[in-house]
Amino acid sequence: MKQPLIALLAIAGIATLSACSNSDFYGEAGQSIDEGGFGNPTMNNVQLQTGQKSYTESLARRFADEVPSTVNFAFDSAVLDQSAQLTLRKQADWIRQFPEVRFRVYGHTDAVGSSGYNKSLGKRRADAVVKYLGSLGISTSRLEAVVSFGETQPLIVSEGRERRNRRTVTEVSGFVDRHPSVLNGKYAEVVWREYVQSATELSTSAETKE
Repeated sequence: MKQPLIALLAIAGIATLSACSNSDFYGEAGQSIDEGGFGNPTMNNVQLQTGQKSYTESLARRFADEVPSTVNFAFDSAVLDQSAQLTLRKQADWIRQFPEVRFRVYGHTDAVGSSGYNKSLGKRRADAVVKYLGSLGISTSRLEAVVSFGETQPLIVSEGRERRNRRTVTEVSGFVDRHPSVLNGKYAEVVWREYVQSATELSTSAETKE
């Protein structure tokens, strides 16, 4: 009885080894689970330091991915409703983490009304956002309400009262000190600060649980 069992186990072992490629068996640890992006962080750092990739571009993508960048408005209004204020509080929380970074707020409108009026309305909407972020403790020296795009960049092509077109968009515009030499290593400083803060928060949470 033992011999057939040993034979079966031997066959199973051979099958398992056969399923593994030579490269998996003899390769370095972790090779089989590398999805192909293992070197991306290094490549990203090299591109940032050599100017092949923009610091601003990297932070802009993070901002757009991590918080809602758009708020909407009622027709012919620059008043921030509760939904808009909630979105801007989330933006403010993110902005506080990056005191080195500047932001621009772009105002947009729908297509109802004259081009001149809509351009002015879009600017008032951008100004309202900057003012509200300022009330949340964000330095307005880091915020810029730019001349709006008016009705010229709709999300939804429509001649009517389209709410999704009545909006402001907050975007990363650069670092507070715009001199190019200051940017060297700046993004690394931001990442390092976040890393240290995250470790501190985890340590505090562990102590609280104890």
